[in-house]
Amino acid sequence: MVAESTPSRTALVRRARRINRELARLYPDAHIELNFASPLELLVAAILSAQTTDRKVNEVTRVLFARYRTATDYAAADQAELEKVIAPTGYFRAKAKTLITLGQALSDRFGGEVPDTLEELVTLPGVGRKTANLVLGGAFGKPGIVVDTHFARLARRFGWTAHTDPDKIEHDVTGLLPQREWTAASHRVIWHGRRVCHARRPACGACGVARWCPSFGTGPTGEATARKLVKTGPFS
Repeated sequence: MVAESTPSRTALVRRARRINRELARLYPDAHIELNFASPLELLVAAILSAQTTDRKVNEVTRVLFARYRTATDYAAADQAELEKVIAPTGYFRAKAKTLITLGQALSDRFGGEVPDTLEELVTLPGVGRKTANLVLGGAFGKPGIVVDTHFARLARRFGWTAHTDPDKIEHDVTGLLPQREWTAASHRVIWHGRRVCHARRPACGACGVARWCPSFGTGPTGEATARKLVKTGPFS
């Protein structure tokens, strides 16, 4: 890794926005890789995605969403039956309890609808800021930074933050990128993390934003070696 002096605030903002623009060129179709057709489906899928892959969640939700269509359906669900459906996602007992209490909370407090504000979303069972921002951006078109493990890793490598706490990372990054870009930038960074900037061996030599990355050299810098590390999907 090449050491560099601490950039000025202006230089940091310029570099962050330059990286974001280049990621937009590299991943023009970046999007949520969970399948959903409503705010409730996205919220449920996001809860199920903890400690598993989006691909596994998408396999499960094909069946789940056909059986449970409303918040009331989840609120009235038989836990054992729900557990059987979502078992492939892991931690299915805890997740089933969360989905049932989520359905109850939505039915009791929000008329069965998923609220469209961060303040209300984070009061729901199983919903933190990451999930809330994902739902806000994906279901309601409201900007939010989605700090998952990929985003957190790349934000540190890009020099956008020095923090490991997701809330602090979110705060730092919102100060670097235009608000209108928060949701799209989140998906681009996550896609780049899944495909190129891996946790253990990032493909530095095949990275489209390498020239602006202060962490260049963390992984192999030779293009031939790096190209072998690039993943093309399906994810995650």
